[in-house]
Amino acid sequence: MTRILLLGGGKIGEAIATLLGESGDYQIVVGDRTAQALAGVAALPRVTPQVIDASDEDAVAAAAGGAFAILSACPFFLTVGIARAARRVGAHYLDLTEDVASTAEVRVLAEGASHAFIPQCGLAPGFISIAANDLAQRFDSLDSLRLRVGALPRFPTNGLKYNLSWSTQGLVNEYLRPCEAIVDGRLTTVQPMDGLESFSLDGVAYEAFNTSGGLGSLCETYAGRLRALDYRSVRYPGHCALMKVLLDDLGLSRRPDLLCELLDAGLPITAQDMVLVLVTARGQRQGRFIEESLISRIFGKQVAGRQLSAIGLTTASGITAVLDLLVEGALPDRGLIRQEDIPLPLFRANRFGRNYWPDEAEAAQSPQAPARPSPDLCPA
Repeated sequence: MTRILLLGGGKIGEAIATLLGESGDYQIVVGDRTAQALAGVAALPRVTPQVIDASDEDAVAAAAGGAFAILSACPFFLTVGIARAARRVGAHYLDLTEDVASTAEVRVLAEGASHAFIPQCGLAPGFISIAANDLAQRFDSLDSLRLRVGALPRFPTNGLKYNLSWSTQGLVNEYLRPCEAIVDGRLTTVQPMDGLESFSLDGVAYEAFNTSGGLGSLCETYAGRLRALDYRSVRYPGHCALMKVLLDDLGLSRRPDLLCELLDAGLPITAQDMVLVLVTARGQRQGRFIEESLISRIFGKQVAGRQLSAIGLTTASGITAVLDLLVEGALPDRGLIRQEDIPLPLFRANRFGRNYWPDEAEAAQSPQAPARPSPDLCPA
């Protein structure tokens, strides 16, 4: 079995360990700073919990000896030290970070590396870039790419119409950091929480607004190739206005630690969530101005007797699918690999990647059941 060091035993780390352990092909050491933080992974098959301080680069390097890869499911501010440890020991490196500055430092570490560095392997950034790049290739010339992603409670009961289902620190970071975009053909930054828009799908109303990090490296990849490229997080109507009260009127944008504390204390965690993915591309094809959209809704499911939330399942499926492809030799084994370098057909055919297409995943588990047509590509 392939030996992996997974750092971070929280909600997403537990989902990653569950998928990898259940597959039977990986031996996973899961590290976190206390035994209590590792309690959720202790009983998983083929998982060894180990107390490791991920902020200690030497401790990470020592624990990673002989590992094929280091996977980081830690908060964004630990990213660079973990990546440095991977470079030191010659292990492949994969992470989930949405933080732009941390990713820039990982890209520098990847230069001349003997192993692969694959940052931003989650949902957004991550899968959303793979999907957007594939959709863009269907056009003779591209006008715009719009990426919208939401991790939403299925049964919202509070004024924010939101529940915690992943890292609170990551969420707050997305709401506070500048956002990359391409506007009128120019690479620029736009403010988080701006760009509020409304739309509906199947009779359900949503809103979307700028948040940081979801584009990964797409702005760099598509600079000079289209008029508009942006990423916005999807929420239920009213969320943006209430968050602006907290961030601006109450000044919590200057106290992100306090905002995290308030959200953790006041918003319950839920596994009854839904992930909504919407990518829309416009451009020219055979002399006509065409729009196409890729739409997917993913719900949580049970794996190895554990209920994984939709955000846990999709985020974990992103990094585990990329890991699988790396182990199989389907991806380059050294240097920086951007998410948009990963072919969507390979990702979609992967056992973990299929979790983004629930109907196809069910069909794969029931070979005698007729495959149902995929509804995810909706031409205008």
